[in-house]
Amino acid sequence: MEGMLKPNSFKDKTIIITGGGTGLGKSMGKYLLELGANLVITSRKKEVLDKTASELMQQTGGKVLAVACDVRKYEEIENVIKETENRFGKVDGVLNNAAGNFISPTERLSHRAFDIVVDIVLKGAYYTTLAAGKNWIQKKQPGVFLNIVTTYAWTGSGYVVPSACGKAGVLALTRSLAVEWAKYNIRSNAIAPGPFPTEGAWSRLLPGELVKKFDPAQRIPLKRVGDHQELANLAAYLLSDYSAYVNGEVVTIDGGEWLRNGGEFSHLEMVPNEMWDVLEKMRGK
Repeated sequence: MEGMLKPNSFKDKTIIITGGGTGLGKSMGKYLLELGANLVITSRKKEVLDKTASELMQQTGGKVLAVACDVRKYEEIENVIKETENRFGKVDGVLNNAAGNFISPTERLSHRAFDIVVDIVLKGAYYTTLAAGKNWIQKKQPGVFLNIVTTYAWTGSGYVVPSACGKAGVLALTRSLAVEWAKYNIRSNAIAPGPFPTEGAWSRLLPGELVKKFDPAQRIPLKRVGDHQELANLAAYLLSDYSAYVNGEVVTIDGGEWLRNGGEFSHLEMVPNEMWDVLEKMRGK
């Protein structure tokens, strides 16, 4: 649960994090600051960003620029890049973390609800990627993208269909540009996190007693949820020069959750030993 990279691994590096004002974005940003990075955080709520920026600078002594931005609006993303360069000189990495989600039977969603999620998740990621990538290519600067996806980007999942569609698109974006933009020394990778509890997201997705009833730790072979520092360590590695030969990869960090729940018979771990004894006798030895 401790930071794993060398001190000053991000000295003179500037990283932009979308959705960086709260939750996992905030946790990853804090660790990057501890490693010496200049940090730029964006979201739609300026007051939240300003509060987070103040907290992070006080905790780490690092430099944080807060820029309000709706990732669904391309010109606002261009403004973030401009403000970043005005303050810190250049952009070295972009962490596409902004997301939105609803847990709902799909037929209960309006087309507008579907649009909201897909626009934030997919359009937000490709707008940010396109703006930053064009800027790096024009200025002949290297860069690195890190996109936060999810394991159901490749398995699909009921009840979060807009999110699954959007995240699958982000995964395709990651792998496609890893090949196309490598010639410009621009890398693209992704992380698929399992449950890393955050107060805001989890209370919205599983309100009240549902959090207890559907305890995510019970779905995970390691029988625990993730610690934010574990995710921050992985994110920092993939954004750093230590991962210079990692390109087009998606790293799952979920304690084995998707493998367990993707296996047709994995849930047989719930069968008690006494029942296995009965089954063994039924089939003979």
